[in-house]
Amino acid sequence: MKHALILAGRVLSQLKGDRRFLALFLLAPLIIIYFLKLFFDTFPPYIDVKHYVIPVCAFIVHFLSLILCAILLVQERVRGTLERMMISGFSKPSIIGGYTMGYLGLATLQAAGTLGETVWLFHLHYSIEAVILLFAVLWLLAVVSVMLGIFISTFARHEGHVFPFIPLLVLPSVFLTGLLIEPSGLPAWASAIGKCLPIHYAINIIREIVKPAYSVSATLVDFGILGLYIVLLLGLASFTLREGE
Repeated sequence: MKHALILAGRVLSQLKGDRRFLALFLLAPLIIIYFLKLFFDTFPPYIDVKHYVIPVCAFIVHFLSLILCAILLVQERVRGTLERMMISGFSKPSIIGGYTMGYLGLATLQAAGTLGETVWLFHLHYSIEAVILLFAVLWLLAVVSVMLGIFISTFARHEGHVFPFIPLLVLPSVFLTGLLIEPSGLPAWASAIGKCLPIHYAINIIREIVKPAYSVSATLVDFGILGLYIVLLLGLASFTLREGE
């Protein structure tokens, strides 16, 4: 734990000095949400765009957190930072945990900013409890995305190796998880693939929370699965990092 905290502090100091990355991480989703508003404004009135707004917001947070964190961790590998930490006695779980804790604050800011802008731009009216639950979903999904980005980075030796993962993750996340269409209308094999992706469970929670009369108990299983993803990806990232060195 001591090594993880030391590394988390180092990551925060590094991020503080990298203003371009901070701006990209925090402002990019806000810009995309604005363009999304312009796009949805072109839809005819009989289409309920509010049904899609928060799920798409969740997807944006998921995608950007995943890609940016994966690229940043690959840069650390290229610079030899990971190798030096291992030589200094840092264990693989402490390295993964340290990076995760370091990015946790960014994930929190990104989730809060994206949700706040979405609620404001689209004039969404939810109770305070519902907004808090929606923030919890986006925050958990952002943490899962950071963990997934760290996991992906263990297979890459330079930034270019990250990009082949984009269509493999993004396209199924868009078409198979319930973001655009109900998974029940898909073939069984396609629906099964969608259920393997974390954003599927985030969308399930969001769809329940935005109902006029939602039930928190109906979301507990999906919340638990998102938490399980964090633990699972922590273990997988630690294992693959060990094998890759």
